[in-house]
Amino acid sequence: MKRKNKFLALAAVLVAISTATALTSCSGNNQSSETKSSSASSTSDSATDSAKQSSNAESTVKNSSSSAKLSESDIKVNETIENSSDGEHAITVDGTQKSYSNVLVNKTGEADGDEADFYGENSAIFATNKGTADIKNIVVKTNGTHANAVFSYGEGTTVNISDSYIETSGNCSGGLMTTGGGTMNADNLTIKTSGNSSAAIRSDRGGGTVKVNGGYYETSGVGSPVIYSTADITVNDADMVSTASQGVVVEGKNSVTLNNANLTADNTKKNGSHSNYYQAVMIYQSMSGDAAQGLSSFSMNGGNLTNKNGDVFFITNTATQINLTSANITNEADGIFLRAAAAGWGSEGSNGGQVTLNASKQTINGDMVVDSVSNLNLYLKDKSTYTGAINSDGQQGEVYVEIESGSTWTLSGDSYITSLTCEADSINLNGHTLYVNGKKYTEGTQSKGTAIEVTVSSNNGGGPGEGGTPPEKPDGSGSDNKGTPPAKPEN
Repeated sequence: MKRKNKFLALAAVLVAISTATALTSCSGNNQSSETKSSSASSTSDSATDSAKQSSNAESTVKNSSSSAKLSESDIKVNETIENSSDGEHAITVDGTQKSYSNVLVNKTGEADGDEADFYGENSAIFATNKGTADIKNIVVKTNGTHANAVFSYGEGTTVNISDSYIETSGNCSGGLMTTGGGTMNADNLTIKTSGNSSAAIRSDRGGGTVKVNGGYYETSGVGSPVIYSTADITVNDADMVSTASQGVVVEGKNSVTLNNANLTADNTKKNGSHSNYYQAVMIYQSMSGDAAQGLSSFSMNGGNLTNKNGDVFFITNTATQINLTSANITNEADGIFLRAAAAGWGSEGSNGGQVTLNASKQTINGDMVVDSVSNLNLYLKDKSTYTGAINSDGQQGEVYVEIESGSTWTLSGDSYITSLTCEADSINLNGHTLYVNGKKYTEGTQSKGTAIEVTVSSNNGGGPGEGGTPPEKPDGSGSDNKGTPPAKPEN
């Protein structure tokens, strides 16, 4: 680790900005399996695309920022801390409490697999062993494969970071990374990632607790949602943009809660063949062992979700609860609002999506499709309105709809459901036909039905155990835990 004066810090920044970034493959448990590009022209084209995407992303939320967006020049830098060795860190907080401010942290160097993704190898700032890192007014820049910016590993470990700028440019390099039950508290950050498999707010095996308040979070790489959750992640009053991937991915028995946040997702690139669908929010179980099986959740309270391509919600191979309260959801694409369907994860015949959708004071526009191995319980409450069709091509999976007095469903096409609870004035057929368990529903009549039982497995698919707790950190002795992990799913 080297310490330099503030004049050399400026030089380091200029060098970092001018350095071209090669696309490298991501091995081990990562959100992408992008292949290596050996051509200089491919690297140049990728850099150009990322620059264009970044410009478009910033203009997307130009008029909706919930807090002032920091730039690198906003941070006063008094010293530089850097590390270029493979696998090492620029800053380590191990079992103690340390504070850092007004620092530029530069990290280069390479790593791969479990050591980086689960245990923090090669991250710029690494906290572990119940240590506490208090960080404010810093710049963190990484350029290397598996070079996460800020990493919290292990129960009792806490990172508190505020008013800082983070930029990662290599593949498999998240902005904030939390694993093994660690805690991450972030306030008013700007995070930009351009590599593949590089979520801005990211977790992996063992998860933890992540709380983000304010700031701006942008991703432009393939397989790089703004949020990838194998933890409990809450984001308040923030602006988030993805220009190639989903906006949010929840894997397994974990959660994402957005409170008065703005999310724009433009999922335009596939990094695998598991699914043919594009979406803003994906909820699934990979069976890789990185996340326990069980009921997941996605909640959105207020704020804005704008989908630029494909469906808004896609659920596969898991059970989930989606809670929407007074959220402004806009689908600018030609996809549907919600799709629960089998894809390339899990066992054929039992790998659909089981969804409970609770809408409160919510407007929903768009169709819903529930395939033959999936099911949906839809609850419209507190003067919610739904305009759309459900399984317009005919009966597939089981669907229960419950419409509380004061809420309404206006059909946009023929719909096929299996059970219905509603008041006489709850449904406007709008010239279409609603089939309930094969029988035509008569507009202006009450109905009483039964919800679908959701089966939630607590088995985590052969992974590390309930809750996704990671194995002990490998000691280099050749134990079974150190072997090649199952491949991370290709979203």
